[in-house]
Amino acid sequence: MPNQEVLLEKISKVSGAMKSMKNTSINEQFPIGLIDIHLWEWPQGVGLYGLLQLYEATNDAEVLRFLESWYDARLMEGLPEKNVNTCAPLLTLMTLSQLTGNNEYERVCEEWSSWIMDELLRTGDGAFQHMITGDANDGQILIDTLFMTVLFLAKAGVHFKKQSYVEEAKRQFLVHIKYLYNKQTGLFYHGWDFNENHNYGAVHWGRGNAWYTAGVMDFLNIIPIEDGLKAYLLDTATAQVRALSKLQHEDGMWHTVLDDPDSYKETSATAAFGYGILKGIRYGYLDESYLDTGMRALEAVLQHIDETGVVQQVSYGTPVGHDAQFYKEIPISPMGYGQALTLFILIEGLRSSVVAEVS
Repeated sequence: MPNQEVLLEKISKVSGAMKSMKNTSINEQFPIGLIDIHLWEWPQGVGLYGLLQLYEATNDAEVLRFLESWYDARLMEGLPEKNVNTCAPLLTLMTLSQLTGNNEYERVCEEWSSWIMDELLRTGDGAFQHMITGDANDGQILIDTLFMTVLFLAKAGVHFKKQSYVEEAKRQFLVHIKYLYNKQTGLFYHGWDFNENHNYGAVHWGRGNAWYTAGVMDFLNIIPIEDGLKAYLLDTATAQVRALSKLQHEDGMWHTVLDDPDSYKETSATAAFGYGILKGIRYGYLDESYLDTGMRALEAVLQHIDETGVVQQVSYGTPVGHDAQFYKEIPISPMGYGQALTLFILIEGLRSSVVAEVS
């Protein structure tokens, strides 16, 4: 296990690099850029959640000041259209409103959570349609939605004492598992099309799977949850982790297409898998026999942080594809979520090291 000094040094560099991240290499085709930290989209939302975890672990006032200044600047600019992906920054804003008592933060969270319940497009079985900026994606659901929208809805439900929000968040986890979980492999498909009733290319994409591994562990700590549903979600997670442990490369990484060794190895998925596994073990959700899998992921991620704190070997934003080759051709670029998911696992490694030293 890396010592605390090493982890703290890497945490400082990775968070510093994320707070100044700019696009210097990719001609982005999306309406809202996915790399520049000072934009309101899902990668930045995941990045901010990484900084929130850093603040919660260290009480670093500078991190809190950065978060407040980021949200204040975006609110002054005016927020983009509401959709699944633009909900991602609200996961951190909900907690920030609680930490600061800022009524405007709370008002925005109330407005957007109400929109999710009343206006976000639904498709088959009432699943949240994966509508994004500039594209409604008719009939499409993606595993990504659980992390980008459903975690915030659950947190808002608890904060605003809206049990209907909490129940809807539970339902969304169940319906996404129903259509995206592959019982034969224990892994998730990236998406499902209700119009043509298929899983697109039926690809076991790495980061898509990681949204479940990481997201379900946080979901269980956001809402009070009945024993039967908790067991169901964790049985699914355990089966997934069992499959992942067999697919992990000897160097601790996972491939971007999990069961295709010809696809490149990818850091953001590796970080999120390791985070979910280590956190699951720390909370008693996963068996300790998977500790080696999680620690090997941590060691592998450390090897992909460069001297300036930028996380390398991260795949760019990835829509659903119709074959494995599509995922193999996604470009590699430093990304805010690569920084954030690396922070997730570094902080979880730090907490695990503290527990180990105490015990």
